Amino acid sequence: MNKPTTSSNAAGRVIIISGPSGSGKTTLHKALLEGPGLKGKLVKSISATTRPKRPGERQGKDYLFITPAMFESRIAKGYFLEWEKVFDHYYGTPKRQVLNLLKKGKHVLMCIDVKGARRIRKEFPNAASIFIKTPTMAILQNRLRQRASDPHESLQLRLNVAREELREAKHYDRVVVNGRLDKACRDLNAVVGQALGLDGG
Repeated sequence: MNKPTTSSNAAGRVIIISGPSGSGKTTLHKALLEGPGLKGKLVKSISATTRPKRPGERQGKDYLFITPAMFESRIAKGYFLEWEKVFDHYYGTPKRQVLNLLKKGKHVLMCIDVKGARRIRKEFPNAASIFIKTPTMAILQNRLRQRASDPHESLQLRLNVAREELREAKHYDRVVVNGRLDKACRDLNAVVGQALGLDGG
């Protein structure tokens, strides 16, 4: 998909978190923003999506929930830094939001899929990228089965996609294994703190 041209000479830095569905990347992403170590030092990039809201999610806080027609209109207008269709739903990173934050010297945290991450790394070569994975595929499969947020989604399809995504881990700066959540939170906090030259705490 076409990638818009932007400047990489911004004062802030992009931090990318990716991982397969069920790896716990969203939970870790939230913990990183809210935890004591880096709280206030990172700004969340809010993605747009056409998927339904999950319990507890808030419009404009977790995602920008929009219709497929609206999303496609914004694609045509070059609204997104990157976008992808994942399991029949669109996801995209609004361009203006990210560039404005970077120009203000803010460090922008993105929780995006591996294809989107690939495009963001090309756009911002100094971005720090962290891949989240489970210790084993069996653990990932169990997490996906327990979640089962959409009965129409195929567990096998998600596992097949996860295997493909795991092959991308070698292209990331660091890999964090999410076996025990508390340890994974500490590890991720330390990795991001180091990437930003901060005390991860």
